Amino acid sequence: MKAAVIVFPGSNCDRDLKVALAAATGRDPDMVWHGDSEMPPTDLIAIPGGYSYGDYLRPGAMAATSPIMREVVKKAAAGTPVLAICNGFQVVTEAGLLPGALLRNANQKFICRDVYLKIAAKNDLFVGGYGDQDVVRFPIAHMDGNFFTDPDTLAELQDNNQIAFRYATAEGEVTEAANPNGSLDNIAGIYNKAGNVLGLMPHPERLISEELGGTDGRRFFDHLVTSIL
Repeated sequence: MKAAVIVFPGSNCDRDLKVALAAATGRDPDMVWHGDSEMPPTDLIAIPGGYSYGDYLRPGAMAATSPIMREVVKKAAAGTPVLAICNGFQVVTEAGLLPGALLRNANQKFICRDVYLKIAAKNDLFVGGYGDQDVVRFPIAHMDGNFFTDPDTLAELQDNNQIAFRYATAEGEVTEAANPNGSLDNIAGIYNKAGNVLGLMPHPERLISEELGGTDGRRFFDHLVTSIL
């Protein structure tokens, strides 16, 4: 399996994502520069976290207009899986691949800590390696992770099983206290309608070995690779 990681000026998790994908696939992914106008042949596109273009204007807005994003949109429409993490989630919402927007955290502060996530909707491509009631632990590190959308779109996400993860307690209870940033409906990640694009704020690539504090992220990437193969 071949993967590609999109790199923007200001990306700071592209190398972490490269390590996670290399460990899962057995080969290094292509590191694709934002200014490129062509995408190499790939089975998976990954958009990393960071501060693309320094978050000027608003997070993800400038990156969404990069030449390579035109190719990402085309590939996604043709069915190529796209994984967008943290700033990547912001980029794909700005590019129209996912609905909604990521606003400033409700407490107006940068948040960096581990959170627990409840699997909200089964999607064999991305979360088929987890059970329906599984709770996973991933780190978050963001200033603008507060997912927001209009009531009709929220209802559509709920009705179409497009909510991937919700912030929860370690026991899997979706509560207001477990929501770190004020996201509507405790949303931590969503799918597009076709189910081949996943945007999430937490970082599975930061928890892929016991040396890093846990392996919930490794389980995520191992299944993703297996499902694509």
